[in-house]
Amino acid sequence: MRHHGHSSPAEPAGSVPQERSDGRTLQRLLPYLWTYKWRVIIALVFMVGAKLANVSVPILLKDLIDTMTLKPGDPAAVLIVPASLLLAYGALRLTTSAFTELRELIFAKATQGAARSIALETFQHLHALSLRFHLARQTGGMTRDIERGVRGIESLISYSLYSIVPTLIEVALVLSILAIRFDAWFAWITLFALSFYIVFTVNVTEWRTKYRKLANEFDSAAHTKAIDSLLNYETVKYFGNEAFEASRYDESLERLRRARLKAQTSLSLLNTGQQLIIAGALVGMLWRATQGVVDGRMTLGDLVMINAFMIQLYIPLNFLGVLYREIKQSLTDLDKMFVLMDREREVADVPDAKPLALNDAPALRFESVSFAYEPDRPILKDISFEIPAGKTVAVVGPSGSGKSTLARLMFRFYDVQQGRITLAGQDIKLVTQASVRQAIGIVPQDTVLFNDSVAYNIAYGLTGSTQAQIEAAAKAARIHDFIASTPQGYATSVGERGLKLSGGEKQRVAIARTLLKNPPVLVFDEATSALDSANERAIQAELASAAQNKTTLVIAHRLSTVVDAHEILVMEAGKIIERGTHAQLLASDGSYAQMWALQQSAEPVA
Repeated sequence: MRHHGHSSPAEPAGSVPQERSDGRTLQRLLPYLWTYKWRVIIALVFMVGAKLANVSVPILLKDLIDTMTLKPGDPAAVLIVPASLLLAYGALRLTTSAFTELRELIFAKATQGAARSIALETFQHLHALSLRFHLARQTGGMTRDIERGVRGIESLISYSLYSIVPTLIEVALVLSILAIRFDAWFAWITLFALSFYIVFTVNVTEWRTKYRKLANEFDSAAHTKAIDSLLNYETVKYFGNEAFEASRYDESLERLRRARLKAQTSLSLLNTGQQLIIAGALVGMLWRATQGVVDGRMTLGDLVMINAFMIQLYIPLNFLGVLYREIKQSLTDLDKMFVLMDREREVADVPDAKPLALNDAPALRFESVSFAYEPDRPILKDISFEIPAGKTVAVVGPSGSGKSTLARLMFRFYDVQQGRITLAGQDIKLVTQASVRQAIGIVPQDTVLFNDSVAYNIAYGLTGSTQAQIEAAAKAARIHDFIASTPQGYATSVGERGLKLSGGEKQRVAIARTLLKNPPVLVFDEATSALDSANERAIQAELASAAQNKTTLVIAHRLSTVVDAHEILVMEAGKIIERGTHAQLLASDGSYAQMWALQQSAEPVA
């Protein structure tokens, strides 16, 4: 049975980890950052230094103003103020900026390094997941999740380490100064306002997070629909469904618009509430400070210092709602990427798996193999056959009989539920997947190419190949002349999924890259189905030559391509119903003989 990789709204099969708490997400992130622990420590030292310098600025400003109480014309004013306090004020401002920039410079490598490590690990893990996951995935939404996850790491570190943590340090320092230098009411008013502000911000942000999540879901859905539609551009055109696709996309965009409007409305409510709390606290502090000045308990410099402290505190706090929301969103985005990373591998190497040991072309055996993509729909039922070393076995039968599933199981895209598959007597479930796939080459029926040059796609069969090797493979696949006739030759771009090439040209590129790989086991899955009769006969000769002394499985509909096989298996409904050579099967006058007669009678018409 052939499965196609269309997007589906259903969740991919397999266990899907649940969303973890924010604390666990942070815990998962820390090891990546701790790789750069000395940079983290140095950055934290610079951050504390920047805040100490920043808090010292209002204190120095108070001394500067109090010093200005000298009588007009006093020569000491000229000497004391500019020479000491003004220079110190400028030095503190410069120190604050310098420490802040040094902190960001030192920590940048840790941030970017962690983002790179997690993105690479996610990419590698996605390649390690089974074909079942990739057939059910939603490419647009998944790439969006990865993109947001990587961006979330940078945002999380930026907002927490560069905004939240420094503000908390500054709050602690200011509260200590206010409590020690003045009466405790200043500290209590500040502490109460900050606590109320934070509780209000957190609660309202938690309430409105659902709108952000909805907006992200609709954004991913819209992106998925757009990508899927563009990838299937030709199909859309064939059926004239441009308006239908635009309507589906617009429906997603409309849902996204409504969710974003709700998010914006709730943000306005949050900002208004925050401003009321800040204004109330500032009025309370300044009222008490002005009373102190009037009563003679405080100087004008004290009033200015308290006002400067409040401004320094509340400017960053004014963005606390935005920061908290972004941090929560970054944690959510990061968690989605971690969920992808934690998705269990359906097909995994056993512990201490050894590479497949091969000296020459191996014998391939299917021993009582049964398999189902879904438990209630078996595809293969107790299949047993052997391809002797260096021989060719062909599998024929109607669509849906399970022929292509044989190749997928050989590559361990899935593991068999019963029975086993062996190469050179070794169970492929007990050796490494990489070594099994290295030993097998395939020319698939549906050839998908990378959006790169012809040379790149051919060389993909054996990365690092020379131009001479690439051209030799192209000549063997009868595509060299076509490539040479194009203006850019082997540098010609094949386009998205190879759409710039015809079906036959794509198939010949696939043949060339498999010939270049030159593995001991070959699978030809309708390898010449997209070729015209003249090219098919020519390439069949090349494939026959390439299959010499190699263990070869040929999956075919056209029986004329398999008449020379060592053995032909006829499959139907997941079972082998006939087997033998071409002559034996014709003599038995069964299903194969009927298919042969039908195709022979249709041949002149074709």
